[in-house]
Amino acid sequence: MKSKNKYNVVVTGGSGRFAQSLKKIKSKYHFIFSTKENLNIENLKSIKKYLKKVKPNYVLHLAGLSRPMLAHSKNINKSISLNIIGTCNVVKICSDLKIKLVYFSTSYVYPGLKGNYKETDAILPWNNYAWSKLGGEAAVQMYKNSLILRICMTEKPFIHKEALSDVKMNFIFHDDLCKILPKILHKTGVINVGGPTQSVYKFAKKYNPKIKKILSKNIINEKYVLNPSMSLAKLNKLI
Repeated sequence: MKSKNKYNVVVTGGSGRFAQSLKKIKSKYHFIFSTKENLNIENLKSIKKYLKKVKPNYVLHLAGLSRPMLAHSKNINKSISLNIIGTCNVVKICSDLKIKLVYFSTSYVYPGLKGNYKETDAILPWNNYAWSKLGGEAAVQMYKNSLILRICMTEKPFIHKEALSDVKMNFIFHDDLCKILPKILHKTGVINVGGPTQSVYKFAKKYNPKIKKILSKNIINEKYVLNPSMSLAKLNKLI
């Protein structure tokens, strides 16, 4: 039966890394964490059955393939199936059932040449992961009762022993994003979400003084652009 709480939110990818942080917060939103066993984004019937049973007001779509980044080049079938087709499936069912959809995208959809990208700026993904997330965005954009969050986030503590000193980004920790999320879930359109623009090294060094510098050109098998940082002006006005 449908709860009287008008803020019920089904979270796809409920066993993922960000969902674990989300489980710790308290807000007016009641988060319901689905698993692949009860909501499989590759299966339309599975999605529809679960959402018709739970009857949420929102779907927070986190499920998909993220790390390792190389997986999106080595196994494009999996990347396409989860991040593009899976997201399209979620959009279809949310549209059918008239449920608000919130989609986690990435700052990597911006070209990464000049930085300070606004939500209205042209986008040009620079790796396969970003292309897969933009593929999902394309479907979400067609459904007007939706919110796309272009996010630059990471886990705390910073998991790497080296950090890029020549790449500027807007990293924010999962826990800090969880504090922002309830303030913007009711919005629609596109919002950039992250922390202050700074080098990855400067961000990481605050929490690990022993972290080592590395240049993007020295990373084998992975492509990096130097400044995919975002303007957070819209976000700051909202929170």
